[in-house]
Amino acid sequence: MTNATRVTPAPTPATPPLTRRLAAEAAGTLLLVFALVGAASYTAVFPDAGNAIGVGLLGVALTLGLTLMVAASTFGPISGGHFNPAVTVGLAVAGRHRWAEVVPYAVAQTIGGVLGAGALLLIAGQGDRDFLAATLDSGFASNGFGPMSPGGFSLLGVAVAETLATALFVTVILRVTGGDGSPVPPPIAIGATLTILLLTLIPVSNASLNPARSLATALYAGPGWLAQWWAFLVFPVLGAVLAGLGARVLRRG
Repeated sequence: MTNATRVTPAPTPATPPLTRRLAAEAAGTLLLVFALVGAASYTAVFPDAGNAIGVGLLGVALTLGLTLMVAASTFGPISGGHFNPAVTVGLAVAGRHRWAEVVPYAVAQTIGGVLGAGALLLIAGQGDRDFLAATLDSGFASNGFGPMSPGGFSLLGVAVAETLATALFVTVILRVTGGDGSPVPPPIAIGATLTILLLTLIPVSNASLNPARSLATALYAGPGWLAQWWAFLVFPVLGAVLAGLGARVLRRG
């Protein structure tokens, strides 16, 4: 009689508790907003537009892309590394995230973003007495359309740009983290995509793609910026929904 060798399947990693995942989402979004808005407000043109020390638009875009790579690598194993309500909605539409957790994730992401922006203003208040006022007067890197768009782009232009860019961004996320895998580590592919999209959209809308990031700065920048936040909720979420629906179609094909 031959002794059969019993193969024990590898245990499936347990999903972390929701509270831990929400904390990871808040921390990751705080990091993203702190780095992105800090680079845009503090170092993009430091100390003024005529100084070569400033990192410019390329530096701002690279800051966010690199920060996303770090945040996704650090907090992604805990929460999935969304850091963006639109991404969470897109994943839910694609069947990759529970609908019951969409709102808690979005709330945690928004809290993290608001705290990150608030920390930047606290720091700004400790510098030159005019630095804080100048930061807020410039819009605090908030997103806008019409006269509040960096390039004066209309609402229609911003709507198309934010919807399309978010759809592309979420599509990349769904593809590189899906069952087919990716030859490139997902955080690198996702961070590089976000860098490219920011380089395209900063002149159009200051590049949102993320309702939590947009609300975080608009709350401090003032009523005019806050009044336009709806566009940076609606159009990124619309783009994410389209990406999620597209993923379902591809999966069935």
